[in-house]
Amino acid sequence: MKAKAKAQIILVGSAGRVGQEITKHIESSAAAELYASIDHKGRGDFVAIDRVRPIKNAVVVDFSTTANFRESLAWAVKMKLPFISGTTGLSAKDFAALGTAAKTVPLIWSSNMSPGICLFLDFIENFGKRLAEYDLLIEEAHHKRKKDAPSGTAKTLQSVLVRSTKKKWPEPISIRGGGIFGVHKLWVMGEEETITFEHTALNRKVFARGAIAAAAWINKKKPGLYAMRDVFRS
Repeated sequence: MKAKAKAQIILVGSAGRVGQEITKHIESSAAAELYASIDHKGRGDFVAIDRVRPIKNAVVVDFSTTANFRESLAWAVKMKLPFISGTTGLSAKDFAALGTAAKTVPLIWSSNMSPGICLFLDFIENFGKRLAEYDLLIEEAHHKRKKDAPSGTAKTLQSVLVRSTKKKWPEPISIRGGGIFGVHKLWVMGEEETITFEHTALNRKVFARGAIAAAAWINKKKPGLYAMRDVFRS
């Protein structure tokens, strides 16, 4: 049986924290390799990559700024390449652009690419009706340099919580300080007991490995908007 060709990752945001982790750990991947890097300081660009055609098995992986996200998404659509992004702080217009792009290319946008958060979301969906009997609150904590609050992951958890319980809940609480990679907690509060569910990222490697796995998985998929849970369930 012929082995599947490695996904060729075009990494946008390579100078960022997650981008650096992807660069560091992709060498050990049996399913993907680094084809090109683009960062926010102008090192590397789409024009240079455009000159190399065709680009076989390429996947655009974006962990950058909102401005670079828009450019990389538009370029992926132009080149008809799969697109994966973990960039947060996106606007409603950006999400609408993702929906439009999904008609042309396969893509994944995820606020958190760790398998543990996928399990967290599954838990909320599966037990939403029973959780609705309690008072519920999402809390998140990140390093002091993180600009968006609440985090994209907290917003995702909140969205699934509202949808599965069919109730509105208070907005997530955000904490910023030190070098925290990411902590997300669900408070389940009753009159006589309190339960907490917590996910803690111990390093950024978990996000990088998730992004690499997603790039390998989405290669050759049909156009559409996929989720990280599709990656890990397979």
